Order: sequence, then C-alpha cells, then structure tokens
Amino acid sequence: MNGLEDMINDLTHSILSDYKDDRTINEIKTFDHPDNDEIISIIEGLRRIIFPGYFRNKSYRVFTVRNNMSMILEDVIFKLIRQIYIVLRYDEKYEKLDDNELNNNAIRITFEYLNKIPKIRAFIETDVQAAYDGDPAAYNKDEIIYSYPGLYAILVNRLAHELFVLGVPLIPRVMTEHAHSKTGIDIHPGATIGKYFFIDHGTGIVIGETTEIGDYVKVYQGVTLGALSTRGGQSLRNKKRHPTIEDNVTIYSGASILGGETVVGANAVIGGNVFITRSVPSGAKVSVKNQELRYNFDDSSKVEKSDLDNDESWFYII
Repeated sequence: MNGLEDMINDLTHSILSDYKDDRTINEIKTFDHPDNDEIISIIEGLRRIIFPGYFRNKSYRVFTVRNNMSMILEDVIFKLIRQIYIVLRYDEKYEKLDDNELNNNAIRITFEYLNKIPKIRAFIETDVQAAYDGDPAAYNKDEIIYSYPGLYAILVNRLAHELFVLGVPLIPRVMTEHAHSKTGIDIHPGATIGKYFFIDHGTGIVIGETTEIGDYVKVYQGVTLGALSTRGGQSLRNKKRHPTIEDNVTIYSGASILGGETVVGANAVIGGNVFITRSVPSGAKVSVKNQELRYNFDDSSKVEKSDLDNDESWFYII
C-alpha cells in the first residue's frame, strides 16, 4: 500500500511542478468562469419563452401563461445577469470596472437582450413556416418544433446572435457550440440570417462568422459557407471572410461556398458537391458536370458488364 501511496505522491508532485510556467493552460483566473450548465439552462428557459405552449417546465405548478412566464423569466434573468457579469471581464472595456459597475452593466445588457425576444419570436415563426413549406415529410408544425434539429440550431443561433451583437463575450459561442454538439450543425453566432431560413437534415453544415444569409434560403446537409483561407490567423479578425447568400437561394448537399467577396445572387440554385470561390449571378443554376464512373469486374461478380452496357436504367437507381 505504501508503494502505491508513494507513486500517487510522486505523480501529484510531478503534475503540480508542470503548473509553474506561464503557459495559457496554467493560468488561474482571479474571477469566476462561465458555467456551461447554467448557459444551457438559459437556452432551455428561452426556448420555453419562445414556444410557451410546447416546452413548459414540469416542476412549475402554475395554471396561467402569465404566472408560468413570470417564473421562467425571473429564472432566466437571474442566471443571465450572473453569467454576463462573469464574462464581461474578458472584454477590455470592462476589465477595470469594480463589481458594482460590472453588475450594473450585466443588468443593462440582460434587459436590453430580453427586450429582443418579440423580434426573435417573429423570425422563428417564419423559420417554422419555411420548414413546413419546404419539407413534404413534415406532417405538421408541431413535429418541426419538437424534433427538427435544423430548427433547434437556427433557434439557438438567433438567441446567441443577439447577445453577440450586444458585445457579450463567450456566452454566444457556448450556446451555438451546444447546438452544434446536439445537431451536428455549426453556425457561428456572428452569422447574420434572414427570415424563412430552412435547414433540411443539416448534419455537417458549417456557417462561418461573417456569413450573411438573406430571406427564404434553403440549405441541405454537408454545406460549408466558409473562408477561403485562415492562414492569416488573428490578422483576419473583423474582416469579411465568409460568403453572402442573397434571397431565395437553395444550396444542395455537400456544396462549399467560400470567401468574403463571394456573393450568391438571388434565386440561384447551387447543386450538390460544387466548390465555389467566386460570385454566382442571380438566377444561375450551378452544378458539377457528370463525372465518369468506372467499374471493375472479376470472375466473382454477379453483374455482367454487358448487362450494364445494354441497360441504362441502373444508372438512375439510388
């Protein structure tokens, strides 16, 4: 037993010794850290406010929308003020303020943010409608609200984006990365997205920070709206690095549209698996030219090459 205890003591000493230099990962912050669980709880509270009849907190035994909403709002306000208070120190504008001044700013930002809820709800209503109009597999809007990952990712992005616009550090990114982990859809909170946005399926979608998306845009799984290059690192901060997608554009699965100067014009259709680094005119239809398919056959193959040569119908089977 003493041998194991000595090994544990030696290991502890070794790890503590590794903390002595000034590497970023060794830094001990002198203030609290944001709490991921609390931020996720804020998201869920806000979702209940956005959809008051769908995601009620079962622990609240109340019988009116007003009372239920008051309880949820108070909970969200309390948690949001605390988390904003914590993260404001990450911004140079606030790092020298005392605790009282920080708290006053956190309160101001919280109420300025929550006053944007009617605007967010108006946009989300159009997103639900876009999903229903655009997906023949949707039986009703309840199904979309309860289960569609695309709508959840859009909702969290719209909630996070308004905090991002108010200059709140960290929290917006924690929110969208939570949605990313749940849905496989990665939308930076800085992205600007218009009304009636529909994400179909959604897995693998990446939408970068400076992306601008117009109204009535439909995006399928695996689409990247990204930067041409990030080799410039921090020197590219605050520069337009991601594309602009105008109104009524459809982007099919696997397409990559890159670059801050790239504009996809209104009513364009971008086909699957295309790679675009320059602007697309309004109304254009972009697709990849049919690639040559090669087949190798051996004695064990049950398919005769002559059958394929004589029957073209196999080509259309998916």
